[in-house]
Amino acid sequence: MKKLLLLLLIIFTAGKVCAASPINVDYNDGIYHIVISGEKIKKQIQFISSSSLITNREAHFKNNSLLTINTGFFDPQNQKTISYIINDGQTIEDPIFNENIMSNAVLRQNMKKILNRTEFRILDCDSKLRYEIAQHDSKVDFLCSVQHSAQGGPQLLPNLRLEEEFFILKDKDGNVLRESASVLHKTARTLIGLKTLEGGEQEIHIFIVTNEHPMDIYESRDLCASYGLDSAMAFDGGSSTSLNYKDINVVSTQEKGDTGRALKSFMIIKKK
Repeated sequence: MKKLLLLLLIIFTAGKVCAASPINVDYNDGIYHIVISGEKIKKQIQFISSSSLITNREAHFKNNSLLTINTGFFDPQNQKTISYIINDGQTIEDPIFNENIMSNAVLRQNMKKILNRTEFRILDCDSKLRYEIAQHDSKVDFLCSVQHSAQGGPQLLPNLRLEEEFFILKDKDGNVLRESASVLHKTARTLIGLKTLEGGEQEIHIFIVTNEHPMDIYESRDLCASYGLDSAMAFDGGSSTSLNYKDINVVSTQEKGDTGRALKSFMIIKKK
């Protein structure tokens, strides 16, 4: 009887050990690489925002999150969004209501580009969840609806969309007149992409590029391409770049002991 119980215990324990984790995190040369896989975890992912700016760490513990990263752009002056955020099928952040965008002549002339920047979506397709990276105005497939999404930009893969999403503005001779989000400079980055495996299963790949290995947007695109991602995009970066997972607490502000920049929106993976 004791041998039987011991055998059952070994089988049960081995099953738990061998079970693949839906979240895997690697760190190398200043870059955290997070891979999220499996069907069950799709129901745990949400995009949220805060009425007042809070740190990634605050959002992480406030929402009882397993993993939290920063997402959309925002205006630190009025604490309003520059990116669309959708949660549970409802638009909870809309840049149209940010008066600082509307009152800026240059931004107002390029509103269509700004509002149509790339977003990461979780779609409900006839009760089956799947991921998508697309421009905000892109229509979803028949029988699908956007359950959760966070906008950022620019799109990195399959094509880099700097001018199309108004991250750079050039004159007629090709000279850069305006740059947003330090896309042409080396800085910390929050990147997210998708990889389709055999059988159609999707993996989320997140790269938290820290100040230990800062990248410009071209290097960010090449990093995503080196992992064979089908599509990829950037979220807000620089001092906004943040990650909380288990004992990992990444903030990209330079001051020692800083708890991180106060932010507007986040991607969270809820605990079961």
